Amino acid sequence: MTAITVPAVDYATQATRKARRQRLVTTVVVIVMFAISAFFLLPFAWMLTASVRTEGSLLADPATLWPTVFTLDNYSEIWRRIPFGRQLGNTVVFAGVVTVVSVTLNSMAGYALARFDFRGKNVAFLVLILTLMVPIEVTFVPLYNIISNFGWIDTYQGLIVPRMASAFGIFLMRQFFIALPKDLEDAARIDGASEIRIFLRIMWPLAKPAVLTLGMFSLLRNWNDLLWPLMVITRQDMLTLPPGLAMFKGDNLTEFGLLMAGSVVALIPMVVAFLFVQRSFIEGVATTGMK
Repeated sequence: MTAITVPAVDYATQATRKARRQRLVTTVVVIVMFAISAFFLLPFAWMLTASVRTEGSLLADPATLWPTVFTLDNYSEIWRRIPFGRQLGNTVVFAGVVTVVSVTLNSMAGYALARFDFRGKNVAFLVLILTLMVPIEVTFVPLYNIISNFGWIDTYQGLIVPRMASAFGIFLMRQFFIALPKDLEDAARIDGASEIRIFLRIMWPLAKPAVLTLGMFSLLRNWNDLLWPLMVITRQDMLTLPPGLAMFKGDNLTEFGLLMAGSVVALIPMVVAFLFVQRSFIEGVATTGMK
């Protein structure tokens, strides 16, 4: 009887080939990701280089990214042409106060909708969802009439008060709080903690990723807001940066160098804020609404 010979399997060679294929796939993925990132960063790169080019160079060759004539005059000129420092301060006050107050109020409302049972709770949540579907521009005219009747045109309270709470913020916080285990509250109540203490000492710290995420969304939205400050502010020294920088854009001429220099300076605080909260921001986006 003839014995059947089974060819030996070269496991070492197979492992080497598999490792090579894995390295090749990883390299291709990294190259594709770099190419996509570079494509989306092109406008940002153009903004940076345009801010250090002369107006003549920009008009002569707007498509190039590399400045033939390097100048920092745009950065000094924006302080002379408009009250840039005052408008930057107005933006900090407007976006900062709205962010702090709206995060606090939205967290409290979201916590109430998520953790308490009361009559009309489902109706209130349904109305909240419906308001998310209403375009914010629809509310501008009635809001302006209310602000005008209060005499709040050209004031900080006219800018800030209508933005102190949002349906999106309440919804975001409600979705995060509803995912937290109820045993935490029950244990705190058994220990004699009040509802306010449970919220401030237990639930609020646990909601830090969602709070920072909501704060980042609110800060970005109000820092870059153009329409609302443009409606309620008529004095140049009370404007925020977006409508202030829009003065460099006219019907017949746009001063791109000044506009880009102002945009770069306005962008720096947002980049710094994102770097501080990026880990909690990503964690908050990834975990909010899991339940």
